[in-house]
Amino acid sequence: MSLEVKLEVFEGPLDLLLHLIDKNKVNIYDIPIVIITEQYLDYVAGMEREDLNVVSEFIVMAAMLLDIKAKMLLPAEEEEEEEEDDPRQELVEKLLEYKMYKCMSMELKDRQLDAERAMYREQNLPEEVAEYEQPVDLEQLVDGLTLIRLKQIFDDVLKRSENKIDPIRSKFGKIQKEDVNLEERTAYVHDYVRSHRQFSFRQLLGSSHSKMEVIVTFLVILEMIKGGKVNVLQEKRQDDILITSKEADEDEQKH
Repeated sequence: MSLEVKLEVFEGPLDLLLHLIDKNKVNIYDIPIVIITEQYLDYVAGMEREDLNVVSEFIVMAAMLLDIKAKMLLPAEEEEEEEEDDPRQELVEKLLEYKMYKCMSMELKDRQLDAERAMYREQNLPEEVAEYEQPVDLEQLVDGLTLIRLKQIFDDVLKRSENKIDPIRSKFGKIQKEDVNLEERTAYVHDYVRSHRQFSFRQLLGSSHSKMEVIVTFLVILEMIKGGKVNVLQEKRQDDILITSKEADEDEQKH
């Protein structure tokens, strides 16, 4: 005797399987795969074929049920009977996981409905009342306060201030941003090189006012060495760097 199943709209194949399990009042851990598969196929056969994406999901699950049914109907060998896993295990795990998420979604929906019934009144206090501050009673505030207690409070405040000071970072110097215009400094060095045939690096740094200017000047000189515009000579490590300008020589030859 086949059981008639009323065609309803289900959210997916797992939702349909849970409905069939509840309808047949069977244990989810011991699904009668033959009965459930027949009822499931009856439902799929009566589905509307308009949305192929939805129908394909139910057909994939139908194939899985038929595969499980075939494995359970095949006789198992005696040696492998004890070690063989239940073909329904994967399906049971999916059903339990889906059921958990479905219960959670229903709980969230109930909370949303409860929240929609909650009404809050907007604050409409008069401006004078909202800005009111209770006056301070100075006599009550300093009641029982002595010089000893004041000293204790003062010492506590000083101690808290000292604890906020980082013992390491507080000894660092003040970091200031040095603004150096790279284009202007580069133009200055090029003009100096054109107007001086030979000079020392110390003389070139005569107009430098910060470490950043010194670094930028040094980089410009390195770039000019790379471009073959100057020659650099330093006989000993402690000696000053002597720079010879090729651009100045070229200008003299032209004149």
